[in-house]
Amino acid sequence: MSHSLRCGWLAGRRRERGKERPQHHASMEQEMLDLEIQTGTEAPAIFKEAIRPVTLKFEDVVYKIKQKNSTKNEEKVILNGVSGLVQPGEILAMLGPSGSGKTTLLTALGGRLDGRLSGAITYNNKPFSNAMKRNTGFVTQDDFLYPHLTVTETLFYTALLRLPNTLSKAKKAMQAEAVIIQLELTKCKNSVVGGEFLRGVSGGERRRVSIGQELLVNPSLLFLDEPTSGLDSTTAQQIVSALWDLASGGRTIVMAIHQPSSRIFYMFHKVVLLSEGNCLYFGKVSEVMDYFSGIGYVPLVAMNPADFLLDLANGLAPDGSHENKSKVKQSLALAYKHNRLYNLKAQLQGEQLQETNSSHFQDGSEDKNFAKWPSTWWQQFSVLLRRGLKERRHESFSGSQINQVVAVALLAGLLWWQSNISHLQDRTGLLFFMSEFWGFFPLLQAIFTFPQERKMLEKERSSGTFMLSSYFISRIVADLPMELALPTLFVTITYWMAGLKPTAGHFFHTLLVLLLSVLVAQGMGLALGALVMDQKKAAVLASVLMVSFLLAGGFFVQHVPAFIAWIKYISIINYSYKLLLGSQYNENDTYPCDSGLCLVRDFPSIKHVGLSGQIGAAVALAIMLVGCRLIAYLALMRTGL
Repeated sequence: MSHSLRCGWLAGRRRERGKERPQHHASMEQEMLDLEIQTGTEAPAIFKEAIRPVTLKFEDVVYKIKQKNSTKNEEKVILNGVSGLVQPGEILAMLGPSGSGKTTLLTALGGRLDGRLSGAITYNNKPFSNAMKRNTGFVTQDDFLYPHLTVTETLFYTALLRLPNTLSKAKKAMQAEAVIIQLELTKCKNSVVGGEFLRGVSGGERRRVSIGQELLVNPSLLFLDEPTSGLDSTTAQQIVSALWDLASGGRTIVMAIHQPSSRIFYMFHKVVLLSEGNCLYFGKVSEVMDYFSGIGYVPLVAMNPADFLLDLANGLAPDGSHENKSKVKQSLALAYKHNRLYNLKAQLQGEQLQETNSSHFQDGSEDKNFAKWPSTWWQQFSVLLRRGLKERRHESFSGSQINQVVAVALLAGLLWWQSNISHLQDRTGLLFFMSEFWGFFPLLQAIFTFPQERKMLEKERSSGTFMLSSYFISRIVADLPMELALPTLFVTITYWMAGLKPTAGHFFHTLLVLLLSVLVAQGMGLALGALVMDQKKAAVLASVLMVSFLLAGGFFVQHVPAFIAWIKYISIINYSYKLLLGSQYNENDTYPCDSGLCLVRDFPSIKHVGLSGQIGAAVALAIMLVGCRLIAYLALMRTGL
């Protein structure tokens, strides 16, 4: 397909797509679920032109990693001196087989690669900064989206978080609706996104939602990691066509793509071909076949140029000869250095001199304004809280969890049915079971929180969407309804069935102690999950820790050796068991025994723990409550999130 035919075909397609877009009557209501914004048939104004065009240049980019299991500190070269230039209005496609360095180069250009990276990467002749981060969109290869949110909700919450305060809530909603129209998501706008265990929109629609999240900020520079992976040719064509429309508005688009069709290939402006970290070609798409023909590599039959380039990157000679693959790759890399690299570097130097005085070069004050957080801490907290409650209500208030707690509560109530006051061992056993069960249950629920959300958190934090503190506090608060509702239900059922002291004061005292214990256990789970960030390892660590607390809780072992007795001072179960005993008994209470009436405080399993020191136990749990959450927050900061 020639360049003129390609442009004509795309222009016709854009006219047809504009005619098909539905018009919406203006009805901006208070809730986003009923969001309908009036819009015309033409492309929304926010997508016509880039606000701040970006010229991306990279020169001699080298990236190395240390070899695992290497005794000599050997390093593996992932990128070996890759250079290139992408200007506003252009799409650069990165081609190469798996392991060639496409994603690594894309991540490096997107400012998301740490480690042994060298070379020069500039954006309008400036290094990567917070200002550039907020003017950049990055679409990862995998779609990290909340499955229970609808398409509209997903984009609306992103708009509230990422768009500046200069826009009203209504205008942010309009921008979200404009993205839905631009990416042809109108038909599925009220469908849930879905995921691995929940049926939702199709794979192509889910990918367009991911792209839409980045388009909301109207980025001038957009990176995409294999946006067409796993999609059929028609869906892939639609996505790349939408990206071509965006590039025509002065945006700079860079994407890694695997084996595009010939129609898609000719929609790119430039292409970089990588093989084992070496660049085999960088330049215009229209010149690539002529270049390889000039150095003696000509396909024997008519074929997709992308397939031909991938064959070369894999070391396959076009004539079908059994020449050594390594020699083919080395030959192509050397030919590129001799024939094109010098001219490219000269072009990079020329662009640098030209761009110094161009309109693209922004002064420091504009960068400083652009670098501000798009919304306040409180706005971020409120939006994240609403989003968290809406997403997690499906898993937190699931029938399985409620049924599990009700079943355990009924079983405990039946086993301890109307326990006699003289059966003190049975009653203390019930109190210990309550402290043990509500130590394990919330901890094991919370321990998976951050490991499960790590990818989503990395995605949003790397885009500068919100502060870590606003996310952390909103996550804790969003979990409170379920964390407090289930133990309340449990105590309400078990307390009266077991025949514990039938007064409101004793009941609410028991409930408050259990709720405090639950919050501490949840905090410990959050801390363990944040420290380990691996679900399996965290679960094993939690199990060992809770068994240690259980054995040191003062019920099973009363004569603990001195060298290990210190465990009880960090045991949640020890303190909660002590407080639960205090909720039912005091120092002067008695119970029927063989000798008549005996003091409760002298009963063996109670005497070991003691009824005194209630305030100290409550203070210890309060310190754990704050301390565990502080550890979790610091652990998240340590991971660079």
